[in-house]
Amino acid sequence: MTPDHDQEDWLRVAFARSRDVYPSSQAPVDQVLTTARARRKRRRAAAAVASAACVLALGLAVPFLEPPPSAVGPARRPSPAASPTLTPTPSTVSVRVAEGTTDSHRWSVVLEFHRTLPKHYTLPTLPNGTTAPGTSLLCQRMFIGGVRIDHQGGPWADCQPVTGTHDPRASGGMGLWGLHDKGLSGTRLMVSNPEANVAYGVVSLSDGTQVKATTATIPGTTYRAWAAPIPNGRTITTVDQYDAHHHRLSHDTNWS
Repeated sequence: MTPDHDQEDWLRVAFARSRDVYPSSQAPVDQVLTTARARRKRRRAAAAVASAACVLALGLAVPFLEPPPSAVGPARRPSPAASPTLTPTPSTVSVRVAEGTTDSHRWSVVLEFHRTLPKHYTLPTLPNGTTAPGTSLLCQRMFIGGVRIDHQGGPWADCQPVTGTHDPRASGGMGLWGLHDKGLSGTRLMVSNPEANVAYGVVSLSDGTQVKATTATIPGTTYRAWAAPIPNGRTITTVDQYDAHHHRLSHDTNWS
């Protein structure tokens, strides 16, 4: 036998002894398959969790990407509501009582209330020597043909001092006013400062005509008046005053 064959036989014998001493074990197929299945389950579970997380994230993100109009909040805190502007009370208020045209002359009557006594106004002196009471001033401005009646008496002619906005002394008067002969001729104005329940007055004239005049009141006060024009050459037969329900409250025949 050649040396090469001797060496080959020795190797076979050695391998056989080693196999007998250390028997080879079978491959752990079951364990490998179990491990592989476990790994696949974990991957599937992880994939499911990841998918759920994705869906959840998308579900949460969509409302913020496309919010409905009603869900949009302010970008900053709203400013506090602006305080309402307070309008100061005017020192002088007035009301146009009546106006019109008679004998081709424009005429008008305005009541004017000064909350405080004007700077250049002086309270009149009463017959007993005392100063007339009053903290405010009520003026009756009457115009015929653009001329103020009693303008010769200065800016405060036909004005009377009153106390506040509800002085009863300013009610109950009535007068006939004109530019000539103390209101006895020419175009004239009948002006009444009636009580609170008088809604209108009716002036009956000598030619049978009647003039109705509605009461007007200065806002925020109880000062009121009505005014009716009296044409030139006419005289007054009666003056009647009525309430809002057309009940006659007074009947005056002293102007004829």
